[in-house]
Amino acid sequence: MSELIPVGSFQGMKSLNKSTILNVIRQSGPISRAEIAKLTKLTPPTVTNLVGELIESRLVVESTLGESTGGRKPILLLINSSAFYVIGVYAGAKRVKAVTANLDGKVVRQVEMKYEDNQTSEQFLLALETAVEKVMQSTHPNQEPFLGIGVGMHGLVDPELGLSLFAPHLNLRHVPIKWALEKRFKLPVEVENDVRAQAIAESWFGKGVGIPNFICVHVGTGVGAGIIIDNKLYRGSSFTAGEIGHTTIDSNGPRCSCGNYGCLETMVGGAALARRAQQAIRYGKESIIEEWVAGDLDKIDGEMLCRAAQRNDQVAIEVLSDTGRYLGIGLANLINTLNPALIILSGGVSRAEQFVLQPLLKTLERRALTKPAKEVTIAISELGENAIAIGAFTLLLNKLFTPTGLGDVVTDFLSKEERGETNLET
Repeated sequence: MSELIPVGSFQGMKSLNKSTILNVIRQSGPISRAEIAKLTKLTPPTVTNLVGELIESRLVVESTLGESTGGRKPILLLINSSAFYVIGVYAGAKRVKAVTANLDGKVVRQVEMKYEDNQTSEQFLLALETAVEKVMQSTHPNQEPFLGIGVGMHGLVDPELGLSLFAPHLNLRHVPIKWALEKRFKLPVEVENDVRAQAIAESWFGKGVGIPNFICVHVGTGVGAGIIIDNKLYRGSSFTAGEIGHTTIDSNGPRCSCGNYGCLETMVGGAALARRAQQAIRYGKESIIEEWVAGDLDKIDGEMLCRAAQRNDQVAIEVLSDTGRYLGIGLANLINTLNPALIILSGGVSRAEQFVLQPLLKTLERRALTKPAKEVTIAISELGENAIAIGAFTLLLNKLFTPTGLGDVVTDFLSKEERGETNLET
């Protein structure tokens, strides 16, 4: 990885200016060189020279002619999104999903695989490698157009080492994801907790665009949060900021995988919903779900509860309403502590919005401080089922569009081209 660029150095200023121009083109393109100069306060010759380098590295391409203001029509610039691909991997609790995308963040191909039962670290890494290889082959047969691989991994992650510290639902510890994938594919790899990766995706492509302070909360098999403060991801001193699934909601509640009792995850996670539905049916409450599973209550899952609630099944509606109330307690604690402008909900619970959201909002009214509760917006993510995989490849884009990351990509590409190792089509 790149070292920090020395502040005030010529190379540092050049990389910073080039990154600034690249981001202006990304956010405002198609745009002319003259307009870039106005927006960035850089001199026209500087813009012309740096744009030339960006075109040479194939990150930027000249597009159509713009409107004339009296002279020649200006040539407009765009990000050359189709010249390169990035790979995003969601290593979830039950399966792995890999996607490829252009530099504009549009998903091109995707592959999804289930893990082996009771798999080892080696089997887990093989599953990741297989998914990445399959999605690369289905996107482009040659490896050169790929800039790197991002991985959104559930559980505790050390993003600096690219290490999965603890994946509770897979019962795996200290898995060297970055090392294994870089060794296999000879590409740079970024690794982050799954929900924190999604928070970055929301800030680039989702509900969080343009909002400096927001929290992304994912409720699925597990529960976690990604916290954006002043437009930056907050990781905490040991990279565990946002583990709201392991905050206590009921000290007398069920035992959690972390060893504590009554964690939020034990009240709103997928297993918690199934458990409450099972209990209700065993206590004699009638539910269409019992017919669906042919009496085998262990087959009940969150998706089934959503479908049953839509058919006015009272057991399902009660379970989801309770989920909204428990989640409301957890979010009230976040609001009182961090005072975000926005909380974005995603995961299975978001599909049950009509049954979860009202109880949640009523709980916030009672438990969150009045002023922050009134000013926060609760929204449902619109990134869809690929949200975390999108977050994973956004880790790469986030690095690419910075001075140090841009230097890595341009230098690596040009050195390969000099050696005749690239075969990109412009």
